[in-house]
Formats: sequence, structure tokens, C-alpha cells
Amino acid sequence: MTDSPAFRAPLDPAEQPILDSILTLRDKLSLLKQDRSTYVKSQDVISLYNALLVQVSSLNALCENKRTEQNRVDTVLDDCFQLISLFFLTIGRNNEAPAVYSAVSTVKRLLDHLAEAKFYSPTDLDGIEGHIVKWEGSVERHPDDSEHMITLLKARIAVCKQTLQELRDGLSRLDPQMLATYQKLVSILRSLSACNTRSRYPEQEVKEFEAQLLDIQDGLHETRDSHVGQSAEKVYADRLAAIRLTEGGAREGDVVVKSLLARCLLWCEIVQEKKGKIDDRFEEVYTKLLKIRNNLEQMNLTHAWSLRETDLYSFQRQLDRIDESRVEGNFLDALNRPADLHAQRTLLYLLRKSYAFIYQYIVSSEPVSEALLPIYNQLLTLKRCLVEVQNNGGVDSPRELYPYSMKLKSIDNMKKDGAFRIGDEIPEGQGSCISLLAECFEMAYELRTEAQEKEEEAEERALTNGGAEA
Repeated sequence: MTDSPAFRAPLDPAEQPILDSILTLRDKLSLLKQDRSTYVKSQDVISLYNALLVQVSSLNALCENKRTEQNRVDTVLDDCFQLISLFFLTIGRNNEAPAVYSAVSTVKRLLDHLAEAKFYSPTDLDGIEGHIVKWEGSVERHPDDSEHMITLLKARIAVCKQTLQELRDGLSRLDPQMLATYQKLVSILRSLSACNTRSRYPEQEVKEFEAQLLDIQDGLHETRDSHVGQSAEKVYADRLAAIRLTEGGAREGDVVVKSLLARCLLWCEIVQEKKGKIDDRFEEVYTKLLKIRNNLEQMNLTHAWSLRETDLYSFQRQLDRIDESRVEGNFLDALNRPADLHAQRTLLYLLRKSYAFIYQYIVSSEPVSEALLPIYNQLLTLKRCLVEVQNNGGVDSPRELYPYSMKLKSIDNMKKDGAFRIGDEIPEGQGSCISLLAECFEMAYELRTEAQEKEEEAEERALTNGGAEA
């Protein structure tokens, strides 16, 4: 496991024993993460968390007046808190302060990247804001947790809220019609960036996006940037520089939209010129980011059944190291030369997209222990099936519900003394599972009642028709 390549202050010799202890804890957390032979037990996580808090207290007492400089202790401590946070999600304790740590760290990077990219959708901000409010509530409800963690979380949440407001201010003067056009442009720009990273360059698809952009240009009565004697990359860079000069205040809505349209057309031109080929100097980091993005994307198909939240840790750390290796936002080659605009924006897109997947998995994590997830997922599937049956008019006979009833009964029989137990332990997420089970029973009962009523009505009609014939 490697540490951040960023510069760190020299280690105080007095901190060495604490560092050794934290390194040992990180190793234990890593081993626990890798052990797939059994589910993660709450007591194992809590024991390691408490041991970490002891070291944090010792560190704070030793360095009360000099914790502004970051050294290796801080880096390893962050590793431990990230792992602990993901473990809290794994054991279903999503609403406690430690579980918030990893989510807030990921969102902070996402917001920074949105600000750096200079384009984003209001829906991006709405979703993030809702989760920040939720996490802030979790921190406020657990003031007895580690003072170090609570202080750090409050500070990071405050920074996220400030960045969020600054991003909102940038779109504050968009009227509804302009906002719709702006969101369409954001979608096209992201789609073009996705095309730019395909294994095979989709030329026809890019041309279709260009046609959409030209239609929007006609609707706005704009003309395409003329850059005779200058490359599209140079003009694009100049437009980004112009945006930076106006930062700190809200721009008029039409200026925001027209500026983004010009960037979209320039980026489309750059993508068509490069055809998915990145500068050879950055091929290695591009391949690495592409692999991370693709792996995270593939997890989207199976994460409800097989993802252990701690699996995200290795991806997080790889991304963090790449992000932290940049200098003033620039990706540098082996000779410390910055990337050209195409490579810079392409790598930033992959970095942001990968963090977005991690964010998605964290916020979609259910407050159910890994031990109960098989039961919870079976109930979710049963609920979806029953909803589908309801939406298609129900069943004609109660007998059609036997498979659902038998499955629900078998799950209900797994409870002991009113709880789903794994050995002698009662894992987190009992309320979610029992509530979902009750909901499924209620839906099955309603469908059965409707089917019985249909049968009775059919019998009455048959009797009535028979009497009439007689």
C-alpha cells in the first residue's frame, strides 16, 4: 500500500510509536477487508475503531499545538478512517458518524472536480446537497464519537457546502428556458467525453452530437468560433481562462449558455481531430484510469448482490494518489511537463467519472449488514415481482401466488425470537428486513383477496347465467 506522493512534513520522533500502532491497525483492517470466507462482524469493526480512537487521543495530546502540518501519520490515519467508514457501511451502520467519513471525502473531490471542469447540471448539485444535509444530521446526532473525527467531518462538510453554494451561484441567473438548453449542453459535453474514451472511436455518434449542437446554435442565433491560425485546443483554453477571470460572481444566463455552447463545439472539434488517441506521454495514467472506470462501471450490474463496500477502498486510494499527484491541477509527464488540453480534460473526465461511481455506490448502500444482505436482496426481488404482478392486473386465482407465499414463509421461518440471527449475533438491518417482509406479505394478501373476489364474482355470474338459461 502506497502513501500519497504529496509532500509531507518530517515525522516527529515522538510520533513514531503512534505511527507504528496505526500502521498495525491499518494492516488488520486490510486483512479483514480481504477475508471473504465469512461476513464482517460488527464487534470486529467496533473493536478496531475503538483501538484507533485510542491512538488518535494519544496523537492529539502529543501534538496539541502543531497539527497544521501533514505528515505520514496523517496519511495513514486517513487510510484507517476511510476503511473504518466503509466497514461501518458494510455492517449496516450507515447513519453513524464514522460511516459518513468516506462519503464526505468522495463528495469533496467530486465538487472540486465539477468546479474545475466548469460545467455541471443543477440536478448534480441537488442530489449532492440532499446527501450532505443527511450526513450533517448523522454527525449532529452522534456528538459522543471521536472529537477528532467529528471536528474533521464538520470542517469538510462546511467546505462542501461552501463549494456547493459557489457552484449554484454560477447558474443563478439562468431562466427556465435557458436552464433547459444548458442542461442539454452539459449532457452532450459529457457524452462527447465518453465517446472520447471508447475502445473504438464512434465517429458517427460524434457527428450526431455535433448536429445537435449546431441546431442549438441556430436556435440561439450564434455563430461558431472562428479560430483561423489557432488550434481548437488553444481557443478552448482561452475560454476556460475567461471563465476563471469572472469567477466569484454570477454571470448572465445567456452568457453562461453561449459560453458552454462554444466550448461544446470546440471540444467536439478536438475529439474529432484526436479520434480517441491520447498523448503518448500520458498513456500509462490514461490506461490506469480507464481500467478503474471500467471496473467500477461493471460493478454497477452486480453491486446489489456481491459488492462489499470495503471493495471500494482500493479504487478510492488509487484515484486519490493520481489526483494528489497533479500540480496546480495539471497532470505532468516524467519530465514535469504539463499535459495538453485534450489529455488534461480526458484524464479529468475519467477521474471525475470514477469518483462519481464510488459516490453512487456509497449513497445507494442499504443500512443492512452484509450478513443480512442475501435475505434483504431476496425480499427486494420478491417485492419487485409482486409490484409487477399488481401493475399487470393481479392474478386470476390465489393458486398463482403459491410460489411467492412459500418463499415469504420460508424467509419468515428464518427468524428466531422475532429476529434474523446469524449464529448468536443479531446483525444490523433487522428493521429494514422485517419491514420489507411485512410489506411483501401485505401485497401478497391484497393480491390473494382480489383473486378470491374475482373467483366469487365469476361463480355468481355462472350461477346467474345458468339460472337464466333454465
